[in-house]
Parts: sequence; structure tokens; C-alpha cells
Amino acid sequence: MSEWLNALAPARPAGPGLAGAVGTPNPLLPLYPPVLPETSPPHPPGTDPGACPGTHADPPSRRPVAHPGLSETLRARIAREFMPRWTQEWGGRFFAEGRVPGPQSIRLDGNDYLSVAGHPDIVSAQIEALRQQAGFTVQSSVFLRPDSPVHQFECDMADWLQVPNVVLCQSGYAANLGLLQVIAEPDMPVYVDTLAHMSLWEGIRAARARPRPFRHNQPAHLARCIREHGPGVVVVDAVYSTVGALCPLREIVEVAEQGGCMIVVDESHSLGTHGPQGRGLCAELGLTHRVHFITASLAKAFAGRAGFFTVPEELRYLSRGAFPNVFSSCLLPYEVVGLQATLALIQQADAARRRLHQLSHRLRSHLLDLGYPVAQGTEQIIALEVGREVDTLVVRDALEAQDVFGAMFCAPATSKEGALVRLTLSAGLTDVEVQRFERALTQLAPTLKPWDWPAARRQRRRAEGHRLQALPGQGTSQDAAPACARAPASCLPAESVAH
Repeated sequence: MSEWLNALAPARPAGPGLAGAVGTPNPLLPLYPPVLPETSPPHPPGTDPGACPGTHADPPSRRPVAHPGLSETLRARIAREFMPRWTQEWGGRFFAEGRVPGPQSIRLDGNDYLSVAGHPDIVSAQIEALRQQAGFTVQSSVFLRPDSPVHQFECDMADWLQVPNVVLCQSGYAANLGLLQVIAEPDMPVYVDTLAHMSLWEGIRAARARPRPFRHNQPAHLARCIREHGPGVVVVDAVYSTVGALCPLREIVEVAEQGGCMIVVDESHSLGTHGPQGRGLCAELGLTHRVHFITASLAKAFAGRAGFFTVPEELRYLSRGAFPNVFSSCLLPYEVVGLQATLALIQQADAARRRLHQLSHRLRSHLLDLGYPVAQGTEQIIALEVGREVDTLVVRDALEAQDVFGAMFCAPATSKEGALVRLTLSAGLTDVEVQRFERALTQLAPTLKPWDWPAARRQRRRAEGHRLQALPGQGTSQDAAPACARAPASCLPAESVAH
């Protein structure tokens, strides 16, 4: 166990990490704790396992009910795949259950980038819609009439984005799954960035297409894959949801066009925050007319519960056959009216967008100066990639002890040894909160030693590779040497600074 882990969490059972190489997350790995076997160690009555006194909410008491029990196969899977993680990595408590935030806590664990949730215009529109909802029929969206609120919102979104048609879905996950199920074919190669959202991978599987992963944000590798496997569909995120990296979209589009591929761009984390009026990265780069399909969740900057994808006129009705739209009920009128009000706010939110980008630049620069390995991204999502889950829990707990709350990500949302604490910024952060955050991360750096995390070592190796490649006689690199996390001079021994 590392020195900083000993210093911060002497009582947490460390144990070895789970076996397995770093790679594509296993989507079958359980995320939620099952009922623990009778042999599990007991916990004090009325307490949450692993909870710190006074910081965790006790679960509500419930009357026991009968259950027929699990199959032996499922019990064996729990014991094999989940229990080692539960006991050795998580210390007997669910990884997402940390302290309970208070009213003065700094909340960096949501996606409301422009701080529109609860805006009076949205709330009043939803209340009025609820009052008038009596005659509404809840049904599959394929049966909605042309005069429904859903279709009106779709038309308004299409006009705003300057695309032919928008299809509204129940979520961003449903949008990605449904779109790929419609446009991909069995055994068609779908070239997908290795950090693309899980819903895109699920869409590929729903279409029975063949996933062809390419290295994250590497157009040259994508081009090699297309030359080897032929035309298909290219799938990328505009801003990647775990690390905040911006897609090199112009280069990706050019490679897709040269290879005869259609392209899907997920704008979930760039819609509202990037481009003119918040229309996204495609619009910012002037690429909307060259991108075949745009998808997005409306649970990020829109702070709602929906998603959508765009389609050309010839797919307008065929796309209504996407499974999530056929086999799930439509959004309710008050939800759609709320999204409509949010759209009007986002179109006028230039000041909030500027504030968000200024905060992203300021805090990323501050963290890099302190030695935190955050160079992989550039946008409003900041990843503190620690590595092992047990170590990441310690970092999460240390942040929460400073009243800073992020979201812990681990497999299957990350690779097995790539667990991280994700910090998402919002335009609503006050100057006082920003200063408190900077002080907290400054105070924690000498103990956490982020420059020793595996991600920091990888970044230094890449930077050294760029440096060597740029030496005379070694060829030239087309890319600038990336920033990397190093220990600040104030954290080094005096003799190291002197030399």
C-alpha cells in the first residue's frame, strides 16, 4: 500500500486489487451490491457498513419480506465476481456511498453545467403543464399526433441545431442505442473510440454490428482500421464523459469521409456548453452539415430527463422504429414543456458558457501546477485518475472530508485499474467556492502525492517520448509535447530542488 494511503486510511482494508488486465470494461460486471451471504461479517445494528459516525445517513428500516432465493449459478457468480471487490476493494460498503453533502458543500458531482436546474421559467412552465395534463394519453411515442408537445419540441430543436429532423427519446442512452440499432447492419464494422459512452457500445450490440475500437482521439489509428476493415460507421463523443477530453472532430470527420464512412457524434457533454448559442462542438467547428448523425443526452446542460438523435428526411419515419421508442412510453407533457423552457434559456446563456470555460481553464491549470494528472482532458469534466479502486476511495474520502464532493467512477465505467474521481464544473460555482476548492486540493497534494499515481507516470512517459522524437535526427513530432503532472518544488526534498 502506498504511503499516502497509509496516512489517510489506516483502518481501511486494503487487500490486493482484483485480477485482470487493464482494458475494455466488462459490461457484465455487477455494479450493485447483492444481498450479502450469511457468512458476511456483521455490522453494528442501525449503522451503514463502513460508515463514518455522523457522516452517513442510515438506511430506512423496512419490514422483512419473503424471497424465493437466488439460483446456485447466480450465487456462484456473486461470490466469484463481486464479493472480492466488495470486501477487498470497497471495504464492505458500496463504493458510491460516501459522506452526505451539507448545504455548504462544494458539489462537483452533477452535470448541470449551466446551472439551469430549478430556474423559475422552467418550474412555472412545468407546473402549468401539470395542471393541463388531464386529457393526455400515455403511449408509445410512435403513436403521438403531429400536434403533440413532443413533435413541437423536435421541430424547435431541429431549427436550433440546423439539422433536418430530431427524434426525441427517453434518455441519451435510449437515443444512442436506438439510432445505432436503426443505421447499422449485422456484421457492419462500427469504428468506436475506446472511451466512447457505454450506450454507444450497446447500440452496436443491438444492431449485431461488429465493433472495431480505435485508440482514443487518434485519427491516424482510425484511418488504419478503416483501411483494414472497409467502410462502416464511425462513432465518437464530442467531449468524453470520464476525462473531459475534446474530440479532434475535424480530423475524425476527414478520415471518415476519406474512408466512405458515416459518422455519429455524441454531443451529450458539449450541447449547451460549446458553439454558438450552445449548439455544440459540431456547430462550433462548422461541421454540422458534414456529420450524418448527432445524438445527445438532455440530462446534462439541459438538466432534464430525455435524449435525442438527428436524422435526414429519408430516415424520418424509419427511425421511429428504434426499439426504445417503440417499446417504451413517451415523455410526459410537463417534461417536454420543461425542456422547451430550458432551450430558451440555453440559447441566451453566453455569459454562463464563458464562465464555465474560464473556470475549466483556471482549475485545470491550478491542479496541473500542484502535480495532479489532469492533462488528458481540457473541458469542464476533470478526472482525478488514481488507479486502484481502494486507493480511489481514499482520495474520494479525503476530498469529502474537505467538503468537496465529486463522483467516483470505476469498472465498468472505467478500465479495471483506471478508477477515478470525476469533478464536474458548473457556471454557478461562486468565487468563494472556487477558492475553497483550490485550497482543499492544495492542502491534500503533499499527502495524496498525485504525481505518483499511475496516470501521472503514464503522462510523463508520453511527454518524454515526444521530447525524444523531437530531438535532431529522431524525426519530428506533429504534436506538441503534452503537459504532465510533476511534483511541485515545494513538495520535493531540499536536495532535489537544489540539484
